[in-house]
Amino acid sequence: MRSHTGRRSVLTAAAATLAAPALPAHAQARRRIRFTAVFSDQDIRADAMRGFQRDLAGDFDIELHLNATLFRQGTELVAIQRGNVEMANLAPQDFSRQIPAWSVMASAYLFRDVDHMSKVFASPVGEEFKKMARDQLNVQILGPLYFGTRHVNLKPRRRITTPADMAGIKLRMPPGETWQFLGEALGANPTPVAFAELYTALQSGTVDGQDNPLPASRTMRFHEVTTQFVLTSHLVAYDLLSVSSRFWDGLTAAQRSAIQAAADKAIAESTRRHLVQEQECVDFFKAQGLEVYAPNVDAFRTEAQRRYLASSQSQSWPPGILDRINAIR
Repeated sequence: MRSHTGRRSVLTAAAATLAAPALPAHAQARRRIRFTAVFSDQDIRADAMRGFQRDLAGDFDIELHLNATLFRQGTELVAIQRGNVEMANLAPQDFSRQIPAWSVMASAYLFRDVDHMSKVFASPVGEEFKKMARDQLNVQILGPLYFGTRHVNLKPRRRITTPADMAGIKLRMPPGETWQFLGEALGANPTPVAFAELYTALQSGTVDGQDNPLPASRTMRFHEVTTQFVLTSHLVAYDLLSVSSRFWDGLTAAQRSAIQAAADKAIAESTRRHLVQEQECVDFFKAQGLEVYAPNVDAFRTEAQRRYLASSQSQSWPPGILDRINAIR
């Protein structure tokens, strides 16, 4: 009797299970995504990522770890590779440390502007570099996250038109061989100075100028100790929104599409706000009595790319890569 009752209970439970409505796929496979970045929670990019978080709230648990609270700068790529985090904001220089060919993606005058950068990453060239990252680093790149274009800011009132006009200019560049080479490619005498000491160095004449995105120059009040901004546009600054390829491959096609769409939206919003902020800075500096003008950018680009190709910096680059990128319109 006890055996018959137990069997009937099992059959009843099984029938109830079969009769129950199937849960939607997203409810069955809700996933956690930990995102790490060194930018602050006040950054435009932080707002964009909060939008990313909201857009995916119904399907994913998104944890935003900003201000380098989870991993310090330069260690995020290894954290993804080790499975310690699912998603990160990665510098292209981090990719180049493991894939030398990627160093071209951090070189000066590679991109004409942010629109050109976006087109390059959406082109077959961009797909080739994304594939390198996936095959060799186990990283799936969602897209480039723009955060400003670097320009030259000088104390002397010398008019700058071509790289030849930069001769003798002591231009502060961040420490490191790559940055110092960039200063030389601009025609200047690069001088390493810590960022925290830069205002005083400009004020005292230790250096004649510096380069940074315009909002950073405004925040640090460099306009108080300089006379002009030369819109050289020598480096379109960006990082790469990336996820672990192992995590990515474990998602459904619908989940991957949702993440990519949310990333595309975050990237577009961040880019829009950065461009507005940069134009506001131009207007502000002019109102402060500084000269703000564009030199012959084509002359700067030609000279910089010539120097890169003639140096050891380009030895690992894919053949003809600059011509291919320059041709993208």
